[in-house]
Amino acid sequence: MENVILQLNHVKKKYHSLVALNDVSFSVNKHEIIGLVGPNGAGKTTALKLIARLLTPNSGTICIKNINGTLQDIHKHSKNLLETGFLIDIPQFYNSNILHLLKYIANIRNYPKDKIDSRINHLLREFTLYKWKYKNIKTLSKGMNQKLGFIASIINEPELIILDEPQTGLDPESRIKIREYLISLQKEGKTILISSHLLNEIREICNRIAILNQGFLVGFDSIDNLERKFKIKQLVCEIEEKIAPERLETLISKIIQNITKYTEQNENEITSSRIITYNPEIPAFIINYDGLRESKSKILETLSHNFKDDFVVSTFYEPKLSQIEKLYSQTAAKDQNKSTEFK
Repeated sequence: MENVILQLNHVKKKYHSLVALNDVSFSVNKHEIIGLVGPNGAGKTTALKLIARLLTPNSGTICIKNINGTLQDIHKHSKNLLETGFLIDIPQFYNSNILHLLKYIANIRNYPKDKIDSRINHLLREFTLYKWKYKNIKTLSKGMNQKLGFIASIINEPELIILDEPQTGLDPESRIKIREYLISLQKEGKTILISSHLLNEIREICNRIAILNQGFLVGFDSIDNLERKFKIKQLVCEIEEKIAPERLETLISKIIQNITKYTEQNENEITSSRIITYNPEIPAFIINYDGLRESKSKILETLSHNFKDDFVVSTFYEPKLSQIEKLYSQTAAKDQNKSTEFK
């Protein structure tokens, strides 16, 4: 518990008859980046607003470490908590210019007055908004407004940073910049909880992910561990030329016989549809395997040597984005009627 900076205990939130969060429990350790994943209506934004004290839970507790190093129920006692920054999805600001807004936020967050100007200038330059420093916020594009919201959330150099879809409306270059900056904040010792539907971004930066579905927590662990538990690791073996249809069934059966030991299927359950599928458009074999690094190497070696007369391997890799999508679908389908927490 010493490293825990944020903890949700059996949190429930209802909007009249709608249960937005149902008995959700998880902990965030110091210096972690935790991703909150789920479709629209899963409860992600509700969870973040509860943590930011914009909403109050119907039951359960949300605790954040205080300046004395003790976890504290934020909805009973909100004083002396570690500094927290929060970005709401699609932020809206009052009519002002960028400089006045950021100065105002820095002041109410008690940032040292003698450092405010240099802090603002540094962040505006970092996110290419410096030349807009005196511009009215109404003149900003959606992407610029989003970057301003991100700057506002970290202006006070908070220990705990809560971000709801921080990359909404950003171009690819800006998304990369935000991602890199989050990693740099983690290296500085910051703790980050981030909600996002951009699953590839979640894989790139997060230590663990919490998967929400219909208000329930249906998975919480590292992506690799969750994939291993749900046995959805895949490999893509792209080949130089298409396989003739009349040869395909025999060839797949032969491949299965050679790689069975590297899968988690029982021999009496082996079918080509469960272990290997073939995509003629690429062309490529899609192989389900046990997720072990040594198995991956052995499968490549087997395909390259034992089948060199049948095809030539051009590319061999483990897909990332599609696996996270499958991970979400499979964990959500696993149990939509009760919460399941993975330690």
